[in-house]
Amino acid sequence: MLEIILALFPRAVVQGIPLLFGSTGETLTEKAGNLNLGIPGVMYVGAISGVIGSFFYEQSVGAGELNGFLAIAIPVFCSLLGSFLMGLLYSFLTVTLRANQNVTGLAMTTFGIGFGNFFGGSLILIAGADVPSIALSRTSAFFSKSLPFADSCGIFGKLFLSYGFLAYLAIFVGFATSRILRHTRVGLHIRSVGEGPGTADAAGINVMRYKYFCTCIGCMIAGLGGLYYVMDYACGVWSNDAFGDRGWLAIALVIFTIWRPSVGVFASILFGGLYILYLYIPSGMDHMEYKELYKMIPYVVTLIVLVITSMRNKRENQPPASLGLSYFREDR
Repeated sequence: MLEIILALFPRAVVQGIPLLFGSTGETLTEKAGNLNLGIPGVMYVGAISGVIGSFFYEQSVGAGELNGFLAIAIPVFCSLLGSFLMGLLYSFLTVTLRANQNVTGLAMTTFGIGFGNFFGGSLILIAGADVPSIALSRTSAFFSKSLPFADSCGIFGKLFLSYGFLAYLAIFVGFATSRILRHTRVGLHIRSVGEGPGTADAAGINVMRYKYFCTCIGCMIAGLGGLYYVMDYACGVWSNDAFGDRGWLAIALVIFTIWRPSVGVFASILFGGLYILYLYIPSGMDHMEYKELYKMIPYVVTLIVLVITSMRNKRENQPPASLGLSYFREDR
């Protein structure tokens, strides 16, 4: 049993960190009343933007040694910039132009994946790779470097100290977002905008500003999830369409956690474990048909939680009242 835990838990954490980034960003966005179904596309753009920055930095250095600060700062900055622009575009369409949020989000997902595949394919052609992927292993080494004293801490170090800095940043951002939303004046304003934008507007809160702010910051947080996936989980290897359904799982995680980012820290690890659970079931032809069913477990669990919370009908477990609805100031 101990061997299974030692093998499963670290992989569950690594699988869960992109989900944690995505769900934290989406929770912040939804708390302000915007339903951004474009999170999968945002994470894709965040990933490819970081890859572009890293690729050209490695090309400029050549065979020389990379500067550790620049090897981290350039991909992170590019990832934040790309995902911020996606958030700005979504906000302009849904907040300023009042476009339908569901349609806009789905369009953003399609656009983001197409954007990533186009530029990813272009980089593969520039690199002249023999396989349809590019490897940024030198940059990845800085992202995946664990704490220096992890190896000397035995099992504790293996379970909790053997991850790259983005993993700990994701956990910090999750708890910090929860703290801000629940215990600060800014968080109160954000929740007010999500629950009743007309009332918040009448109280002097700038509804449009908070919607823009939460959506853009939420997209930047989600974009880091895409960067983590490529630079840490995939060891710096970019392949088109390799991201899978993690963006949709991040959105499902928001519902599973009942819009609580602090709960998302633990739930993301659970989802990460459920996502790879099929790898630990017995192999053989008799079990092959069940593996696809195991992959459905995170979604089934989310549906069960949604049904239970709906039956209990507690107000604190419900989504923001204006979620997905455009705000028309002249109607208040």
